[in-house]
Amino acid sequence: MSRQPTPALQTSCPVPRAPAWATPRGRSENPVEAAFMAGSALNSLDNLVRAEPEWSAAWRHRLALKAAAACVTLIGRSEDEAALRDAWLLRHTGDEPGPAGNVLAAWRRLAGRSLPPSVEELRTVVALLGVGWSDGFCNLIDVTREEVRSGAPAPVVAARTAAAVMREDRQAEIFSWWLADCALSWRMGWTHAVPILGLQIHAPQLRSGFEGRRARPGGDGFERAAFIAAALGAADACRLAADMAAQAERLRAAVPKLRSKAAGEVVDQLRGDDAVSGTLTTKNLSRWASRRLFDRLQTLGAVRELSGRPAFRIYGL
Repeated sequence: MSRQPTPALQTSCPVPRAPAWATPRGRSENPVEAAFMAGSALNSLDNLVRAEPEWSAAWRHRLALKAAAACVTLIGRSEDEAALRDAWLLRHTGDEPGPAGNVLAAWRRLAGRSLPPSVEELRTVVALLGVGWSDGFCNLIDVTREEVRSGAPAPVVAARTAAAVMREDRQAEIFSWWLADCALSWRMGWTHAVPILGLQIHAPQLRSGFEGRRARPGGDGFERAAFIAAALGAADACRLAADMAAQAERLRAAVPKLRSKAAGEVVDQLRGDDAVSGTLTTKNLSRWASRRLFDRLQTLGAVRELSGRPAFRIYGL
């Protein structure tokens, strides 16, 4: 009898791409043009999100990593994506991931949970982001809900929600970007948030004026900037999805060649998260067996080694 492939890996999903003309190439002071580009790019992203490909959780968490890296730069820290991934995956059980790792934890909470969030969720996120809690933050869920119900375009809802945070606390910009992405996904009707705005905090296309100042939530022209950020973010998210989909196809092709009893667990983790430690252990998988399995997957081209190190390796789609 021939071995049957894992059922969850039997079908693939075509990945929509944002049109090239919908990706801003430079600064645009025209709000109509910005809105038109954002609408087209978000339509492509919406088609992708609603298709719910099997690797979508891994994709959302990788976007969360990128958003966290941008936010870490925003607060003056130097950790890049690789350092954040290390802080998250190489810590021991019970260890704190550190300030930068906490920023990643906040974005992972957004990418990994269903919408809308609760006030208690906001309390946790605010603490992770290193922002002091303000009693006015308790109203932000209701504010966002009303903006979503208003029927305004998703980037406008995101911009207004971010501005509401800044009105309450001018030092909470990092939180305003987090809630802006939450609001945009909520307005789009997605079950899980897809971080796209936070990735674009430092994008040159969002700068404006003679001095090229960075767009800040609550500032002049931020709604226009939110449209540009949505267009850029949606296009980037679609490109990342296409890359991860191709890698997922290679993983699918490798599954019948794996003889480990724990292979299914490892495949599920690879499809469900940004990255997996090369020393992953489970009930059915020892550390030694884990290394052998990942070596085999890498030889088959089914995973990528993401750390670039000879030891303490990290793998993902």
